[in-house]
Amino acid sequence: MTGPAMGGFAGELILPDDPGFEAARTERVFNRRLPGRRPAALLKAADENDVVRGVRLARERGWKVAVRSGGHSWAHWSIRDDALVLDLAGLREMTYDPATGLATASPAIKGGLELDPFLAAHDRFFPGGHCPTVGIGGFLLQGGQGWNARGWGWAAEHVAAVDVVTASGELVRADTERNSDLYWAARGAGPGFFGVVTRFHLRTRPRFRHLAQTVHAYRLDDFDAVMTWLHGMHASVAGTVEIVALTKTDKALSDRPVLLVTAVALVDDERQAQEALAPFRTSPALERAITVIDAQPSTLDEQRERQLRDNPERHRWAVDNAWLSGPADAVVPAMRRAFTTLPNEKAFTIWFSMAPLRPLPDMAFSLQSEIYLASYVPWGGEADDVRNRAWLREVMADLEPVTIGQYVGDGDLTSRQVRFLADEAWERLNKIRAGWDPDGLFAGYLGGATNANHWQ
Repeated sequence: MTGPAMGGFAGELILPDDPGFEAARTERVFNRRLPGRRPAALLKAADENDVVRGVRLARERGWKVAVRSGGHSWAHWSIRDDALVLDLAGLREMTYDPATGLATASPAIKGGLELDPFLAAHDRFFPGGHCPTVGIGGFLLQGGQGWNARGWGWAAEHVAAVDVVTASGELVRADTERNSDLYWAARGAGPGFFGVVTRFHLRTRPRFRHLAQTVHAYRLDDFDAVMTWLHGMHASVAGTVEIVALTKTDKALSDRPVLLVTAVALVDDERQAQEALAPFRTSPALERAITVIDAQPSTLDEQRERQLRDNPERHRWAVDNAWLSGPADAVVPAMRRAFTTLPNEKAFTIWFSMAPLRPLPDMAFSLQSEIYLASYVPWGGEADDVRNRAWLREVMADLEPVTIGQYVGDGDLTSRQVRFLADEAWERLNKIRAGWDPDGLFAGYLGGATNANHWQ
């Protein structure tokens, strides 16, 4: 039985016995290490009215509600047992108001492939996700670690308002003046958010005029020297520069994995780029580098093309991360195995600078440190599951002495429990959830959530 016979939907309601249910269960899901969880039904919403009706139907039937925006969550947030999965791919809005600089966009809109070209036509920019295929919905709800987050802030900080279908099946707007507690929660609760965002209202910024990159490639023998130097200097680099160090296999450089130090300046002209990237010329291992690119002009399209190569489609993935804190002589050794023992040629580990830290605004997203580390492990077949997942568990265990928590967007609470919100924010979020979703209609965090580091 499909849509109109059960709720009058403009889109399509698919039940477990309907043809195509299995395909719809995992449609647009990026990580192909698929779980066996079985939803009660799936609704391909055509508009906001479908979302409202879908939430009301779920309440009537005693189903939970789960939401699929872009489908890019590593832990498959949208595939939930006994839930109505609201697939928002059919919501396709993008607008821009030149009078206010505000844009609106639907949750399944892809930040790099769709929203950015749309805003570029208006000479505006929004700091969306690095991988261009990521939908903005889950990305923004979890905080949004977008382009140059260390300088421009988390993407969620640029969310001016959200339109939300609540657990009672009502469509409301939430911002600093209206339903402000719901707005607070929508900026950081991630998969624990207790509503369906159907529209984001986004503050955009003037588009940068010049992009330049510095890239150093080092042999892994220089890992300690390079990362100790980077640990000591990254806080002093201009806020227009995104700083990432990563280990990956690049056959054009070496048959073995290499350590890449990358700095991308998002500025207005070449002079600003040269000044902003100058600190990277002080590396103690520069003369031993395999290759050095210094303040070379690039484009966002080139950067995104690299992201697509590093994040291949149709693969099985295991991903985990940590916010690190401490002196170099504690942090660098703890990171070493994650960087120098990659389990396969497609895996990579990144070190992402957030220094110097700025005070966060009042929002649910509330936990960060100067250094973010994440390991991403893709592979092809099920036979490699045990080995790759074991490697990830082991390197994350190495990091525990210098870990304060994690970024929930690159985590999997079914694998391990790690703190992802400040304690006071966690308490506040639970109180707000009790007010907006007292019956627990929304599926919430996979694996439950203790908001505590399991080793402590």
